[in-house]
Amino acid sequence: MTLEAFKAIWRKAQEAINANEKHFSELDAATGGDGDHGTAIVAALKAIVHAEGDDFRSYVADMAERLETEASGSTSSLYGAWFEGMADAVPAGATELDAAALAAMFEGGFEEVCCLTKARKGDKTMMDALQPATEALVAAQGEGEAAMFAAAAKAARAGSEATAQLQARFGRAKNLGERSIGAIDAGSASMATIFEAFA
Repeated sequence: MTLEAFKAIWRKAQEAINANEKHFSELDAATGGDGDHGTAIVAALKAIVHAEGDDFRSYVADMAERLETEASGSTSSLYGAWFEGMADAVPAGATELDAAALAAMFEGGFEEVCCLTKARKGDKTMMDALQPATEALVAAQGEGEAAMFAAAAKAARAGSEATAQLQARFGRAKNLGERSIGAIDAGSASMATIFEAFA
Protein backbone atom coordinates (compact mmCIF):
# COMPACT_ATOMS: atom_id res chain seq x y z
CA MET A 1 0.00 0.00 0.00
CA THR A 2 1.55 3.28 -1.11
CA LEU A 3 0.68 6.56 0.54
CA GLU A 4 -0.92 7.76 -2.70
CA ALA A 5 -3.09 4.64 -2.85
CA PHE A 6 -4.11 5.20 0.78
CA LYS A 7 -5.17 8.76 -0.05
CA ALA A 8 -7.08 7.46 -3.07
CA ILE A 9 -9.12 4.90 -1.11
CA TRP A 10 -10.16 7.62 1.32
CA ARG A 11 -11.37 9.74 -1.60
CA LYS A 12 -13.39 6.71 -2.73
CA ALA A 13 -14.76 6.39 0.79
CA GLN A 14 -15.77 10.05 0.80
CA GLU A 15 -17.70 9.57 -2.46
CA ALA A 16 -19.54 6.57 -1.04
CA ILE A 17 -20.35 8.35 2.23
CA ASN A 18 -21.63 11.44 0.43
CA ALA A 19 -23.88 9.28 -1.74
CA ASN A 20 -25.47 7.69 1.34
CA GLU A 21 -25.76 10.76 3.61
CA LYS A 22 -29.58 10.72 3.70
CA HIS A 23 -29.68 6.95 4.34
CA PHE A 24 -27.33 7.23 7.34
CA SER A 25 -29.40 10.03 8.87
CA GLU A 26 -32.60 8.01 8.38
CA LEU A 27 -31.03 5.04 10.17
CA ASP A 28 -29.89 7.34 12.97
CA ALA A 29 -33.40 8.71 13.44
CA ALA A 30 -34.88 5.20 13.38
CA THR A 31 -32.74 4.14 16.33
CA GLY A 32 -33.50 7.16 18.51
CA GLY A 33 -30.62 9.40 17.48
CA ASP A 34 -30.75 13.00 16.37
CA GLY A 35 -31.03 11.93 12.74
CA ASP A 36 -27.80 13.70 11.91
CA HIS A 37 -25.27 10.88 11.50
CA GLY A 38 -25.22 11.39 7.75
CA THR A 39 -24.31 15.04 8.23
CA ALA A 40 -21.69 14.16 10.84
CA ILE A 41 -19.90 11.47 8.85
CA VAL A 42 -19.95 13.59 5.68
CA ALA A 43 -18.37 16.45 7.63
CA ALA A 44 -15.75 14.13 9.10
CA LEU A 45 -14.65 12.77 5.73
CA LYS A 46 -14.69 16.22 4.18
CA ALA A 47 -12.18 17.29 6.83
CA ILE A 48 -9.81 14.33 6.50
CA VAL A 49 -9.50 14.19 2.70
CA HIS A 50 -7.64 17.49 2.83
CA ALA A 51 -4.98 16.07 5.16
CA GLU A 52 -1.35 16.53 4.25
CA GLY A 53 1.82 14.57 4.94
CA ASP A 54 4.78 13.02 3.15
CA ASP A 55 4.63 9.69 4.97
CA PHE A 56 1.95 7.55 6.57
CA ARG A 57 2.55 8.70 10.12
CA SER A 58 2.42 12.42 9.38
CA TYR A 59 -0.50 12.06 6.97
CA VAL A 60 -2.70 9.96 9.28
CA ALA A 61 -1.81 12.18 12.24
CA ASP A 62 -2.96 15.18 10.18
CA MET A 63 -6.23 13.35 9.46
CA ALA A 64 -6.81 13.17 13.21
CA GLU A 65 -5.78 16.79 13.70
CA ARG A 66 -8.19 18.01 11.03
CA LEU A 67 -11.05 16.16 12.69
CA GLU A 68 -10.29 17.96 15.94
CA THR A 69 -10.20 21.39 14.32
CA GLU A 70 -12.74 21.12 11.49
CA ALA A 71 -15.43 18.74 12.79
CA SER A 72 -17.12 17.96 16.10
CA GLY A 73 -19.26 15.38 17.87
CA SER A 74 -18.83 11.76 18.87
CA THR A 75 -18.27 10.58 15.29
CA SER A 76 -15.25 12.87 14.88
CA SER A 77 -13.88 11.88 18.30
CA LEU A 78 -14.09 8.17 17.51
CA TYR A 79 -12.59 8.54 14.05
CA GLY A 80 -9.92 10.83 15.47
CA ALA A 81 -8.91 8.11 17.91
CA TRP A 82 -8.90 5.60 15.04
CA PHE A 83 -6.44 7.73 13.08
CA GLU A 84 -4.28 8.53 16.09
CA GLY A 85 -3.90 4.82 16.75
CA MET A 86 -3.06 4.19 13.11
CA ALA A 87 -0.42 6.92 13.13
CA ASP A 88 1.23 5.49 16.23
CA ALA A 89 1.32 2.00 14.71
CA VAL A 90 3.14 2.77 11.46
CA PRO A 91 6.93 3.04 11.11
CA ALA A 92 8.28 6.59 11.08
CA GLY A 93 8.96 7.86 7.57
CA ALA A 94 7.19 4.99 5.81
CA THR A 95 5.67 5.83 2.42
CA GLU A 96 4.76 2.22 1.61
CA LEU A 97 3.33 -0.51 3.84
CA ASP A 98 3.53 -4.24 3.27
CA ALA A 99 0.60 -6.45 4.30
CA ALA A 100 1.90 -6.94 7.85
CA ALA A 101 2.44 -3.22 8.39
CA LEU A 102 -0.97 -2.42 6.92
CA ALA A 103 -2.59 -4.91 9.28
CA ALA A 104 -0.67 -3.44 12.21
CA MET A 105 -1.85 0.06 11.28
CA PHE A 106 -5.53 -0.89 11.30
CA GLU A 107 -5.08 -2.97 14.43
CA GLY A 108 -3.43 -0.02 16.17
CA GLY A 109 -6.31 2.21 15.14
CA PHE A 110 -8.89 -0.21 16.51
CA GLU A 111 -7.03 -0.53 19.81
CA GLU A 112 -7.02 3.25 20.23
CA VAL A 113 -10.77 3.40 19.66
CA CYS A 114 -11.13 0.72 22.35
CA CYS A 115 -9.32 3.06 24.75
CA LEU A 116 -11.86 5.82 24.04
CA THR A 117 -15.08 3.80 24.25
CA LYS A 118 -16.20 0.76 26.19
CA ALA A 119 -18.49 -0.23 23.31
CA ARG A 120 -17.65 -3.51 21.61
CA LYS A 121 -19.24 -5.80 19.03
CA GLY A 122 -22.79 -6.57 20.15
CA ASP A 123 -23.51 -3.13 21.60
CA LYS A 124 -25.14 -1.73 18.42
CA THR A 125 -22.52 0.88 17.55
CA MET A 126 -19.88 1.46 14.87
CA MET A 127 -17.85 -1.20 16.69
CA ASP A 128 -20.16 -3.85 15.25
CA ALA A 129 -18.56 -3.08 11.89
CA LEU A 130 -15.08 -1.92 12.93
CA GLN A 131 -14.23 -4.84 15.21
CA PRO A 132 -15.03 -7.68 12.78
CA ALA A 133 -13.54 -5.70 9.89
CA THR A 134 -10.27 -5.28 11.76
CA GLU A 135 -10.16 -8.92 12.81
CA ALA A 136 -10.85 -10.08 9.25
CA LEU A 137 -8.29 -7.71 7.75
CA VAL A 138 -5.57 -8.88 10.15
CA ALA A 139 -6.45 -12.56 9.60
CA ALA A 140 -6.17 -12.18 5.82
CA GLN A 141 -2.78 -10.44 5.76
CA GLY A 142 -1.08 -13.53 4.38
CA GLU A 143 -3.23 -13.23 1.25
CA GLY A 144 -2.30 -9.64 0.41
CA GLU A 145 -3.86 -6.21 0.36
CA ALA A 146 -6.84 -6.88 -1.94
CA ALA A 147 -7.91 -9.93 0.03
CA MET A 148 -7.51 -8.04 3.31
CA PHE A 149 -9.89 -5.28 2.28
CA ALA A 150 -12.34 -7.72 0.68
CA ALA A 151 -12.51 -9.73 3.90
CA ALA A 152 -12.82 -6.57 6.00
CA ALA A 153 -15.65 -5.23 3.84
CA LYS A 154 -17.61 -8.48 4.03
CA ALA A 155 -17.17 -8.72 7.81
CA ALA A 156 -18.05 -5.07 8.38
CA ARG A 157 -21.28 -5.30 6.37
CA ALA A 158 -22.32 -8.53 8.09
CA GLY A 159 -21.62 -6.98 11.47
CA SER A 160 -23.58 -3.86 10.59
CA GLU A 161 -26.61 -5.78 9.32
CA ALA A 162 -26.61 -7.88 12.48
CA THR A 163 -27.21 -4.74 14.55
CA ALA A 164 -30.84 -4.75 13.43
CA GLN A 165 -31.40 -7.59 15.90
CA LEU A 166 -29.54 -5.89 18.74
CA GLN A 167 -30.67 -3.61 21.56
CA ALA A 168 -28.59 -0.46 21.85
CA ARG A 169 -26.36 -0.15 24.89
CA PHE A 170 -24.65 3.16 24.11
CA GLY A 171 -25.57 6.67 23.04
CA ARG A 172 -29.01 8.19 22.72
CA ALA A 173 -30.36 4.97 21.21
CA LYS A 174 -29.83 3.24 24.57
CA ASN A 175 -32.81 5.18 25.95
CA LEU A 176 -35.16 3.34 23.58
CA GLY A 177 -34.46 0.00 25.22
CA GLU A 178 -36.08 -2.84 23.28
CA ARG A 179 -37.58 -0.33 20.85
CA SER A 180 -34.07 0.12 19.38
CA ILE A 181 -34.33 -3.42 17.97
CA GLY A 182 -35.30 -3.63 14.31
CA ALA A 183 -33.13 -0.94 12.69
CA ILE A 184 -29.50 -1.07 11.63
CA ASP A 185 -27.11 1.14 13.59
CA ALA A 186 -26.13 4.17 11.52
CA GLY A 187 -22.52 4.30 12.69
CA SER A 188 -21.94 0.67 11.79
CA ALA A 189 -23.56 1.23 8.38
CA SER A 190 -21.26 4.13 7.51
CA MET A 191 -18.20 2.21 8.73
CA ALA A 192 -19.17 -0.76 6.56
CA THR A 193 -19.59 1.59 3.59
CA ILE A 194 -16.06 2.89 4.13
CA PHE A 195 -14.54 -0.59 4.13
CA GLU A 196 -16.52 -1.50 1.02
CA ALA A 197 -15.12 1.60 -0.70
CA PHE A 198 -11.62 0.47 0.31
CA ALA A 199 -12.26 -2.98 -1.17
